[in-house]
Amino acid sequence: MDPEYIKSMPIKPHDQTSNQLWVDIQLGHPSNAELLAQTAKELKDKGWLAIYTRMAVLMCKKNIDLIQGRVLLQTLPSKAYDTQATLDHARLYDQEFARAGIGRDRYCIKIPSTGPALNAAKILSAEGIPTLGTALFGLPQAIACSQAGMLYISPYFNETRAHDDLSLWPDVEDPATQHPMSARIFQILEIYRRLYQETGKEQPLLKNASFISAKEAMAAGELGCHSATISHTVLDQLAKLKYDGTKQPGEGTPKPVHVYKNPPPVSERLRKLANIDPLAAANWDGKLASTDIDYLAHGGEQLDKAIEADPIAKERLAIALELFTGGENSSKDKIEAAVRAL
Repeated sequence: MDPEYIKSMPIKPHDQTSNQLWVDIQLGHPSNAELLAQTAKELKDKGWLAIYTRMAVLMCKKNIDLIQGRVLLQTLPSKAYDTQATLDHARLYDQEFARAGIGRDRYCIKIPSTGPALNAAKILSAEGIPTLGTALFGLPQAIACSQAGMLYISPYFNETRAHDDLSLWPDVEDPATQHPMSARIFQILEIYRRLYQETGKEQPLLKNASFISAKEAMAAGELGCHSATISHTVLDQLAKLKYDGTKQPGEGTPKPVHVYKNPPPVSERLRKLANIDPLAAANWDGKLASTDIDYLAHGGEQLDKAIEADPIAKERLAIALELFTGGENSSKDKIEAAVRAL
């Protein structure tokens, strides 16, 4: 969300992501102090969330002409298990984007991939509000996002803790085939391709996230991801990387016009990922999540049950939500201080 960094890039990036941590950093940046004071004055009687939401949108507006595609903002992680609160916050974003003159073709709302929140996403999709399923760690969450009619999903390649504790990072030589999350990414894409062929219904595009190294970001392309969320740190690594065609099997493969209608053939070296899961629970029966299950029924009961049965997804989702809620609370403190200073 840093406009100066975006301006420094030699290319015009496609989308601009964010989460509560990135918004909080920009909220506290001196360049936004006057805007925060003005917004707090305008909305002081509406509560902190109204001020937060307008500020987040206005900070996105600063950058909208610096990118080609969409700006993304995330609903409250503290309300990830509250369908109505998630729905209300997403609709508030929609109102603020409209007020700022940013159409639905230029933004997307990030929704935590829990049963209750994805039920909100299904309603939002029906209303024409574009959504992305975030904090996604397993196939059941991905299938639920398809059932909710979402535009994107963002599986996390690495868990959030690994960015600060490298002992948790599987720093492998060949991430496409050796990283423990690669199999799940591959299987999600295969399921979406199959669902499109069987139903003709558009499936979410896969925007992979949470990379620690440049070679992981490159692996996302080989795995078939349609786009990638890349931090400024990894972007800088990529910019310094000398391209070696002998280590990039996907070189020269044209991007298909429609990723699910005409998918490129799967390379032989990736086929082994189809039926393995290095992250599976010890008692895994070897069966992948079924697309016949309605993961959104009864408030997302089946999805939350599937997450509960997957120790990796359960732990990483909880940690991610806790991390983002910390950013949310920090922003709330900043906003309440700004209101007191009026």
